[in-house]
Amino acid sequence: MAKPKTVYVCTECGGQSAKWQGQCPHCAEWNTLVESVAESAPASRFAAVAGSGALQVLSEIQPREEARIATGMEEFDRVLGGGLVQGGVVLIGGDPGIGKSTLLLQALARLAASHPVLYVSGEESAEQVALRANRLQLEARGLLLLTEINLEKIVAALKTRQPRVAVMDSIQTLYSDVLQSAPGSVAQVRECAAQLTRLAKQSGITIVFVGHVTKEGALAGPRVLEHIVDTVLYFEGDPNSSFRLIRAFKNRYGAVNELGVFAMTERGLKGVSNPSALFLSQHGQPVAGSCVLVTQEGTRPLLVEIQALVDSAHSPSPRRLCVGLEQNRLAMLLAVLHRHAGIVCFDQDVFVNAVGGVRISEPAADLAVLLAVVSSMKNKPLPDKLIVFGEVGLAGEVRPAPRGQERLKEAAKLGFTRALIPKANAPRQPLKDIEVIAVERVEQALERIREL
Repeated sequence: MAKPKTVYVCTECGGQSAKWQGQCPHCAEWNTLVESVAESAPASRFAAVAGSGALQVLSEIQPREEARIATGMEEFDRVLGGGLVQGGVVLIGGDPGIGKSTLLLQALARLAASHPVLYVSGEESAEQVALRANRLQLEARGLLLLTEINLEKIVAALKTRQPRVAVMDSIQTLYSDVLQSAPGSVAQVRECAAQLTRLAKQSGITIVFVGHVTKEGALAGPRVLEHIVDTVLYFEGDPNSSFRLIRAFKNRYGAVNELGVFAMTERGLKGVSNPSALFLSQHGQPVAGSCVLVTQEGTRPLLVEIQALVDSAHSPSPRRLCVGLEQNRLAMLLAVLHRHAGIVCFDQDVFVNAVGGVRISEPAADLAVLLAVVSSMKNKPLPDKLIVFGEVGLAGEVRPAPRGQERLKEAAKLGFTRALIPKANAPRQPLKDIEVIAVERVEQALERIREL
């Protein structure tokens, strides 16, 4: 019997190479080529979704407004952009045990009351899924369950039952008879996802994939898996904590970087209506090194406490450590603080933390980080009921942040009475419930804080 021909497939871009190389020739990533069996299959399985294409004038095309399918979980619907879209494909990934299966089982149980739904389990038996449903006390009379990992059988069930929403838990467990490689391999994951995506577009079935993640926290399998789906969601949070965050990294039907906050309870995941309360520590009295930031997560303003600890360094190389923020940006901000405000930190260890495990990537956190560092260094608390936001440039200027008015309204709603913000974000009319202090430079911000 002839030995099957092998190829090497990149786990990042999905590109193929005839021999192993240390660097992928397609995307230039290192050590990403894995061995796979070269497959030959009929070209008909790659048929276009909508048949043969025809030239059309874009202005004459009348798009249809598809009604969204609300899952009944407000935080989940928020991240999705208002609900599930007919024919849309959603990929949700996260660490093992974070709550992906629990969330989707809860959503399907609520949808089953008004829509035909199907839950495909490739990792758990029917009894295990039933035990989870009983533990969560879910009313799942109309929920169809299929324990199967063969792609062809799953596709046949989808075509026969025609559910409105289907969940594949998980995409890494499925395999196709067309390919000879094992389930979870690059070829199988890519082929199964592509086949199910084409089916979703043809039939209008909304399909949700559950994806495994690697040790680095990225979705396992080729990056093409993220490109072919419509929405990519990541489940975040410490498994030892009761709070979970769902963040949208890609969404063709809504805002990216949208955030949903859940609390894990004995009866499953429940949405948190006021997530800002989770990220604000309840101090009995003002403490040094603490500053409240108003960050923007998608369309939602969120109040997060930034804590800093500055201590004398006991080694020739002072430490710079960030949790929830960018470490390289902290080093840059400390240099700006020295150059433009005359505050020296080269002999100090600096630790910065975003309370609650939230990750902040926007530069509008710069001013809050600087004020928290200065407060800890001087051992002097910042004024009470103060919120801060603004980007800091290398020239010492304070740059505006997007959606400044929404941030101020959220802070006023939660009882904050003062706001130190960039001058470009200052409202034209004075606000009733909050005093706005507008600054243009870092040294001006520090001077205004001393006056309060």
